[in-house]
Amino acid sequence: MANTLDQYTLGNGMVILGERMDHVQSAAFTFLLPCGAALLPEGACGAGEVIADWIFRGAGKRNSRQISDALDALGLHRDSGVSAAHLSLSGALEAGNLHKALDLYADILLEPSLKEEQFAFSQQLAIQELLGLDDDPRQKIGMLVCEQFYPHPWGRPSMGKREELVALTPDRTRQIIRDRFSIGGTIFSVAGRYDFETICRQMESRFGSAKTGSETMIQNGPRGKKYVHENHEGAQVHIGLMTETISITSEDYYNAMAAVSVLSGSMSSRLFTEVREKRGLCYAVGARYHSLRDMAGIRCYAGTTPDKAQETLDVIVAEFNRLHEGILEEEMDRAKVGLKSTLIMQSESTISRAGGIAGDYYLLGRVRPMEEIRHRLKETTVKTVVDFLRRHRFVEYTVATIGPTEVRWS
Repeated sequence: MANTLDQYTLGNGMVILGERMDHVQSAAFTFLLPCGAALLPEGACGAGEVIADWIFRGAGKRNSRQISDALDALGLHRDSGVSAAHLSLSGALEAGNLHKALDLYADILLEPSLKEEQFAFSQQLAIQELLGLDDDPRQKIGMLVCEQFYPHPWGRPSMGKREELVALTPDRTRQIIRDRFSIGGTIFSVAGRYDFETICRQMESRFGSAKTGSETMIQNGPRGKKYVHENHEGAQVHIGLMTETISITSEDYYNAMAAVSVLSGSMSSRLFTEVREKRGLCYAVGARYHSLRDMAGIRCYAGTTPDKAQETLDVIVAEFNRLHEGILEEEMDRAKVGLKSTLIMQSESTISRAGGIAGDYYLLGRVRPMEEIRHRLKETTVKTVVDFLRRHRFVEYTVATIGPTEVRWS
């Protein structure tokens, strides 16, 4: 039986979305608050990461320990994240505890204590996580290349910049929360076993009178450099590459996703075969589609050695450039199997589905039913993908490297 989408809008504009999944005993939810990295004031890069922790250190009548104990008592698996557009707070738990969890989150979002003595802990945690990127070069190079690829401020690193994190103060961060926590601009989604009428009454009661706030208008600035290098002594060079493609709002979205899967969807993909297996140029290589609402790119990563870095980059670019010349039916079959497998796994996970519902609504203004996605994938063929690639050739690339040596790029 197809899952049913529920939708309701509070008087202040907050959107409530739900997809009931009767075959599960759990429920998951996501809050998307318009407090993403691109919406933060200048000089506050990384404030979202601080806020995501600080608001949980006491809220309503509970102190930090009491909030933590109350969430743990519900068996809540929670997460948070900062994207260009949103601060997301999500959780998953046994369905019978959903009502209590939403009451706690209402306190956290509407009545955070924001005590000065707790701020330093949240700030230091954000700084330590940022410094920890040195041990995760794939994530670090991804952030670096995105910062150059997207126009400012859309490419701002969500984890922040150390000097700006250090300069943050409790007063300034409180002001950001007051300015950016627009409940009326928030999207809330739930997936799993729930009663939508009950949820709407609860959300109306707790959030209905909260402020709407004004939409933050962003004027796109310039893009970054076509090539940046961060020197790091070691035995490896990490390469990040991005090239422009169509956004998720385009009719060609599924053709773009299939093209990326041909490039990097499996161990038989173009990049894995040509760069790693045939030439032995790198120990890791892959690409993925990355979309904002109005712009998107394909982001590629490769990890290699200094003596092979230039050839690795050259071969990767050559594979991108020749993709429009044609793809094989077996490549297309593998790509579609991979995409369908991912879709099935996401549809069976309440927390993935809750996040997908909220993301769809923000990006598209509606939620795509699973059946629609399956149908669009079925319609995607070698011909539609190649036609798309010929109309949208990869022309310009943004490149970033981290390691002891640079590559030639202009």
